Order: sequence, then C-alpha cells, then structure tokens
Amino acid sequence: MKVLQFPLVRITLCFVGGIIFSQFTKPHLLLLIILLFCGLGSLCFLYFKTKKELLQNSSFGIATLFTSFVIGMFALSSSNQTLNKNHYLHQINAEDNEITCELIIKEKLKNTLNNDRYVVETIQINDKKSYGKLILNIRKDSTLPIIEVGSQLYVDGTFYKNRKPNNPNQFDYGKYLVNQQIYAQVYADANDVKINPIIAKSISYYASKLRNRIIKNLEKNNFNKTELGVVVALILGQQQDISQEVIRDYQYAGAVHVLSVSGLHVGCILLFVTFLLKPIPNTKRGSFIKLILVIVSLWTFGILAGLAPSVVRSVTMFSFVAVGMFLRRSINIYNTLLTSALLILLIKPSFLFDIGFQLSYVALFFIVWLQPLLTSIWTPKNKIVSYFWDIITVSFAAQIGTFPLSIYYFHQFPGLFFITNIVILPGLSIILGIGVVVMLLAAFNVVWIPLMKVLEWSIWFLNKIISWVASFEDFIFKDISLTSAMMWSCYFVVIGLVLWFKKPTFKKLAFSFIALLSLQLFTLYANHSSQKNNEFIVFNKKKTTIITERLGNKVTLYSNDSILKTSDDNLALKSYLVANFCKVEKKKNLSNLYYFKDKKILLIDSSAVFLEEAQPDVVIITSSPKINLERMLQSWKPKQIVVDATNFKSYIKVWRETCRKEKIPFHDTSEKGFYKL
Repeated sequence: MKVLQFPLVRITLCFVGGIIFSQFTKPHLLLLIILLFCGLGSLCFLYFKTKKELLQNSSFGIATLFTSFVIGMFALSSSNQTLNKNHYLHQINAEDNEITCELIIKEKLKNTLNNDRYVVETIQINDKKSYGKLILNIRKDSTLPIIEVGSQLYVDGTFYKNRKPNNPNQFDYGKYLVNQQIYAQVYADANDVKINPIIAKSISYYASKLRNRIIKNLEKNNFNKTELGVVVALILGQQQDISQEVIRDYQYAGAVHVLSVSGLHVGCILLFVTFLLKPIPNTKRGSFIKLILVIVSLWTFGILAGLAPSVVRSVTMFSFVAVGMFLRRSINIYNTLLTSALLILLIKPSFLFDIGFQLSYVALFFIVWLQPLLTSIWTPKNKIVSYFWDIITVSFAAQIGTFPLSIYYFHQFPGLFFITNIVILPGLSIILGIGVVVMLLAAFNVVWIPLMKVLEWSIWFLNKIISWVASFEDFIFKDISLTSAMMWSCYFVVIGLVLWFKKPTFKKLAFSFIALLSLQLFTLYANHSSQKNNEFIVFNKKKTTIITERLGNKVTLYSNDSILKTSDDNLALKSYLVANFCKVEKKKNLSNLYYFKDKKILLIDSSAVFLEEAQPDVVIITSSPKINLERMLQSWKPKQIVVDATNFKSYIKVWRETCRKEKIPFHDTSEKGFYKL
C-alpha cells in the first residue's frame, strides 16, 4: 500500500503499537523513562551527525520509529491514575467496604431501574485526602433533589471494586471502566447522601448547565419526551433519556451511529458555521477570523456533546480540515486523520481501546479509501441519482470497513443498513440544521413554537421510518460467532480484495486467497476446539437457577419452566452459546442429582430434599433452603460448596463461615461469578 510510504503513517503505527504493547505487558514506568531518554538522545545525536542527509539516513528512521514506540508505551503507562499515592485503591481495606467519602459529580450517566448513576471524582475517603474516579449509584428516591454536575456530595456508602463478568463470555464491564480510569463503584441510599450548596464550577459544569437549560425550555413548551430524547442524543450527544426500545430499533435498522455525535454531525456543524460566516471577506485577516470562529464553534459543540471519543476525534479532525480550508492549504485526508488520532491518543491513550473510537476511525478510513473505488463503478448523469448513489457508496464503504469489528463486539449485522441510510441521510442534514437553530434559541430562553414543532414532527417521522425498517427482523443477522483471529482474517481478505480491484496483480490476488484460506482455517479450528470442550456451569442469576452441561458444541440447559421457555432471549446464556460456537440441544427441569465426568453433584433447593447417602463431590445450594450445613459437611466431606445468587445474603454469610470452619472450599456466584467444572 502506497499509504504506508508516508513517514507519519509509520510513526503512528509504531506509536499505536507501543500503546498496545504497554496494555498487555505493563512495563515499569522507570524502565520506560530510561528507554525514552535513550530514544530521544539517539535522535538528537543522529540529527547533528547526519544533518545534511537526515531523511535518507536509515539509522535516523529506525531511531524515530523506536522512539515513537516508546512514547506510545510511556503515554499509556503514565496516564495510569493508580500511580498516584493518594489514589483510593491504595487507601481502602479490602475487608472493610463501608466508607465515608467526599465526592464531586463529573458526569451524569444513564440510570438503571433502581439507581441514579454518576461519574464522580473523589476528594476524601474516610477522612483521608483521595484521588481518582468512581461510579456513584444512589438508590432512586423522589425526595432527593436533582444533583447537578459540579455538586459536592458527602456520602456514606458501600465500596466495590470492579469485578470480572458474573457469567461466562459476558461483556467485561469492569475492563471497560478501567479503560476510563474508573476502578470501583459506590452504592448508597438517598438518605445517606448530603449535598453541599457550594458547586465546583468547571467547563463540564457550564456545559451541563447549558444542556439542562435547553432541555427544560423545550420541556416547558411540551416537546414530546420520546422525540426530545432523540434530539438531545442527535445534537448534544446525551443518550441518558432515550428508551431502550428506540435504541434497539436504531441498532436493528443499522442507524445507531445517528444517535452518537460523530463526523456526520460535526461536518454538518462545520458547513453550517461556514455558511453563516460567508459575509466576512476572504482576505488574509478575514480568513483568520473565520478560522478562529469555526474552531471555537466546533470545540464548543464538542464540550456540549460531552467530549466522547467519537466527538473528540471528529472535532479534532475537522479542526485540521478547517485550517486547510481557510488558510488555503491542500488537505491530505490521510495525514489529517492520522494527526487527529496522534493528538487524541497522546492526550488520552486509553481511547484506543474504546469501541466507539475504533469504529469511528475504521469507518472514516474506509470511506476515504474505498468509497472512490465504489463510486467509479457507475457515474450517473442525473444529479439527484448521483446524490443518492454517493450516499449508497459511502454507506457501503463504512459498513464494509466496520462489519468485522461490529460482529466481533456485538455478534449481529443489520442487513438493511443501505435502505436506512438512503431514506434518512438526505433529510438528516435538514433535521440537524433545524435542531441546531432550535437548541441555540432555547439556550437563550427563546423557543419559537412553529420551528420547534417542525423539529418534533421530523424526529417523529424519523423514528417511524427507523421502526419500520427494524421490523423486518429476518434481515437482522444475529448471534454470529467470531473470534479475534477470524476478525483479523476478515480484514485481510477485504484489504486484499480492495487492493486487487484498485490495481490487479497476481501478488495481491494471492494475498487475498491466503487471507481467505486463513479465515476458513481459523473457523474450522474454532469449531474443532468447541467440539473438544466439556464443562458444567452454574450461572449467576439473582432470581433463578441456571445450569448448563456442555458436551462439545451441544448444551443441555437445566432451569425452571419460565427460563426454559424464554432461553432464546436470555442474554447471559446467549453470550455463552455464541462465544463457544454451540447451541442448546436439550432443555430439562432442575433435578437433585447430576453426574459430570467423575464428579457426583448434588443440588439442594428450597424444598431441602436430598439423599442422605449421596456422598457428593460438589454441593450446589439454591433458593435459601433451611439446612444444617455443618452436619452435612461432617457427614459427606464434599470437595466443593457452591451457592448461587438465589440465596439470602444472611444465609450465605453463615454458610461461608461454616465452610471456613470445616476447611471446605466455598464458591459464592454473587461474589466470584459463575462456577465451572
């Protein structure tokens, strides 16, 4: 690929490689500082030694790439907040998770069924100066006043470190939070929260205040709640108030990117502001004034949208585009893309592991790289047809680029994405334009009802279209199994074929066939590995007991009738089946006795019925039975006690102590997650 010949591409790849290497190896910071000084020192030495033939000197190039790699490692390692001696992880005793803390609200998150959720910065924990971000969960209470961003709270709550997934192959939310520098959560009742009237005012506070003013002004004028949630997501990047049903429809229709502020939205803002600034003359001074106003407008929009990774990426990139536009410099889109990525990752290297960041950059790269090839297939003479053809090619280029990543992370693919984009994209720019005007007016406490109603009806119509497309569920390909090796093979196949179509050669065709062969081999290997695995799993579910016995790719499911009937919609079970290339062959009600390999497994439920002479190797306790566990342990001497999340916590506490006393291993799924033999 010619693009690899650009020095900036190689530097960026080495920098990204350093971040990835640091993520998995966790090198010591002192070692990285030494390597960084060595790299920078060698660059300075080679610069002064070979100044005349600098760019032709291979030693200087190697030193540059090595230094870029080390800077990538150093950027990620030095951004680790736990290195601070006052970080709360160094202050809280693992055995005592009841804490008193002083916190500042940094961000409002989407609420759960029972809790209001916030990202907070710690000030003090247990009367000690503290540092680091947490997630605060406050049990919902109508008496608790609205808590603003910047509010200072005094909280008595329960501290929990991030845990591994409760069930096999489940999304690792704890790992996701660690990438956001969040290592724990605090749970508290509303009456254990005191709000300080003094508010810490920052950019986040003013941005939140402005967003809230806009939303309140629209609510006062009876803007429909469902449509308002979509508008706030569409323009302000806040998805907290969108219903799960609406989000699901957008996912199934292949239009979920519309709800996440990204390049599409920022590009529209750039065009809109540029249009407003047309009266300013295109002199040197006028162009400079335009540039400053455009960049300020873009970053103001980015702050309002919460500075999410996709927003930061888009605003940074379009800021460089604006520089080229107004200073009349030629724009190399690849260099613009890479420069924005480098700047973002230098400041926030953990963004590299953000799913949205990855999808955004991959989609944009494929639009720039692949869309011209798709456009060249056909050149319509009619302008209207040409406009829709451009939409189709852009949509296909983005989907081709992102489908391996999407399937790897989400295990589904919307088959009607191109129809969705043809229908909604032409009108979306108009909706965004109207929405920006309505939001700006609402920010100044002005709501022009006719324009607001046009926006409301437009969103209503948009939702109806999305819902209609999403209703064709036969075109939504779900539960697709894909390993990381298969994903990379997919990308090599796509890259090889695109290169061959651009300029056919035997080497490129051979590369494509080798990539396709590797994809088939990895698929066969994954299926073969699945055939060899046998395991017995007790899942962690609060209100019901779920047990699976897997022999190869065939699974027998044991549970109650309600779970057996709805097993196809059970997310915990579905994640396990998809990740392991297997399916449920049999469904059975729970029984008291199981045999797995050379193990005898006894299940004791609320009926407390069990065989006196069972002599089990493993005892599973569910539904809080009234039993004398100490007598049972002394009689049977089992090798393992397993209790699931259907038991009362008070019972589990007593049973844990009994097992400790009898020196028998105890596994509580609500604490340690699923149990597997």
